[in-house]
Amino acid sequence: MAHVIAIDTPSLGDRSYLVHDGDVAFVVDPQRDIDRILDLAADAGVRITHVFETHIHNDYVTGGHALALATGAAYHVNAADAVDFDRVPITDGDQIRVGDHLSVAAIATPGHTFTHLSYALSTDEREIAVFTGGSLLYGSVGRPDLLGPQHTQDLVRRQHASAHRLAASLPESADVYPTHGFGSFCAVSQSSASASTLGIEKRVNPALWQSEDEFVNGVLAGLDAWPAYYAHMSALNTAGPAAPDLSTPERADAGQLRRRIADGEWVVDLRNRTAFAAGHVFGSLNFGADGNFATYLGWLIPWGTPVTLLGDTPEQVAKAQRELVRIGIDRPVAHATGDPRDWTDEPVSYPRATFADLAQVRHHRPVIVLDVRRNQEWIESHLPGAVHIPLHELPQRLADVPPGEVWVHCASGYRASIAASLLHAAGRDVVHVDGDYTVTR
Repeated sequence: MAHVIAIDTPSLGDRSYLVHDGDVAFVVDPQRDIDRILDLAADAGVRITHVFETHIHNDYVTGGHALALATGAAYHVNAADAVDFDRVPITDGDQIRVGDHLSVAAIATPGHTFTHLSYALSTDEREIAVFTGGSLLYGSVGRPDLLGPQHTQDLVRRQHASAHRLAASLPESADVYPTHGFGSFCAVSQSSASASTLGIEKRVNPALWQSEDEFVNGVLAGLDAWPAYYAHMSALNTAGPAAPDLSTPERADAGQLRRRIADGEWVVDLRNRTAFAAGHVFGSLNFGADGNFATYLGWLIPWGTPVTLLGDTPEQVAKAQRELVRIGIDRPVAHATGDPRDWTDEPVSYPRATFADLAQVRHHRPVIVLDVRRNQEWIESHLPGAVHIPLHELPQRLADVPPGEVWVHCASGYRASIAASLLHAAGRDVVHVDGDYTVTR
């Protein structure tokens, strides 16, 4: 009997999988912080003997190489992938026996990447599941545009063909276990489903019921920006990343924080947006730990910029540090915990408001309304007279924000808090509109 344990990383919208028969185990697409996987294996009393990668990942740093070194497991990576480390090459049609009861078959499913593999799991010659990585997701597929626009047309058609190959070659009862699609920007679209089978996907997934041209046109029309840090993941993953160092960074005092900000480093405040707006170190930036902290920090920060973390507690800083190693930001240069009075003699603040407040103030005086949602969101709907600069463009386009008092909003308040902190650090008079945009429509 096969036991499949999903290991969720909600901040990145991904899942890894530990699969075992009570004695031996294999892992699919492990995240960088492999201690989670090792602990699960120890709790189950199983030995990890194989690690499988579905593809060279674009949205996180893999833990596969480090996990294989730590356990002595065979590390299976597509033979066609040019990597700088020793691996057990695997290709379409290969079957790997895991212990006495589990068998894993590689299936070429290009589309998310050219060399993407899915893995069909069989027990006692019965196919029961397929690990689809960034191929067939719940109600969607993995993005075909991450390797560059010159490949997108080719890859999106391959993605359609790969979905049909899986549906034709495996039973409808087979469980589907994707890596992406739980909020990951690697997915074309998002689904609320937490489980599925091939039979269900045949009914709900456009890749399986639309014609190729309908599917291609729909996917291409829905593509929007993806995080800038993705550009660095392939190089890190083909090099064979080591296990991360999660030890506590040095503690920073108020003087050091001032110097780091003056030197152009990023001092990142992890507290929630309400606390940040009420008081913070001037020049610090708010990436709240209660949202997709790592995704947006990795998206906006100039790659290689030193990072200092400020948090309510040591536990909050440690969790944030763990999230950062998953995207290749390995070591914060410093940290501090407590509240702004511990970090500066002169905390600064800015006001928060609702969309109702914004509507009222616009009747009385002119203000700049800055919408930092993504392009597709703006196209769907926006406030009349608003200025649109997507959040990921704002650090380079601060000069494009018109002069005056800026009321900044997004869809729910989280991205607007990041934008407000960027504007405030740049010396702008800012109001953070913290609310649900849908109530205004």
